[in-house]
Amino acid sequence: MRPEPDLTEFRRRLGYEFKDPALLRRAFAHRSWCAEVGGQPSNERLEFLGDAVLGWVVADIAYGRHEELAEGKLTDLRKSVVNASTLAEIALEIGIGECLLLGKGEDAAGGRTKPSILSDALEAVLGAVYLDGGTAAAFALVERLVAHRMTSAALRLDRLDYKTVLQELTARVYDSAPVYVLSESGPDHQKQFFATVIVDGDTLGKGEGRSKKIAEQAAAEQAWMALSNTPAG
Repeated sequence: MRPEPDLTEFRRRLGYEFKDPALLRRAFAHRSWCAEVGGQPSNERLEFLGDAVLGWVVADIAYGRHEELAEGKLTDLRKSVVNASTLAEIALEIGIGECLLLGKGEDAAGGRTKPSILSDALEAVLGAVYLDGGTAAAFALVERLVAHRMTSAALRLDRLDYKTVLQELTARVYDSAPVYVLSESGPDHQKQFFATVIVDGDTLGKGEGRSKKIAEQAAAEQAWMALSNTPAG
């Protein structure tokens, strides 16, 4: 059995000092290890708690810092960080893999780099911090680990669907929907499309592209940028 890791360096990377170090140790205890040593609780209950803590903090950050996004986009933003792939990436960055307590078979099978094990352990660490330091400590840790990722993801969401973002903005500000006027030119095999978007009677954006969708998205982006930089009323 591999010797238990010294968690001093991990605590430094985490940026949180535990009052009860046993909580952190438990957060790394995979069920395969517990089955071999016997009498030790696994990290599964802490993972359950940490999952809820993560969801709460991410929802709070999304709601408070991304007022331009409607409910559906907030859900997409949450999914961009609350998923096994992203959580495993964060876990590797802060060195969770080397701290895991794994059974011999799971360790030999590459368990220290498995996304499911890493993401579960990260959630368990969040649960441990919540129990040890309360809501403020848990919020601060999640914010430090995921807020910058959410900012980048929100920018990608906007770029991918300016039509939806513009429609949500105009509904909120003008209680109306944008109107798109389309035209085209060129032969069938080389058509170019042109879109103009009208908001509350004013032309606010124009775009062009090789498809109607591209042209409308370009026009919507221009209109959204104009409205976002101009106070309503």
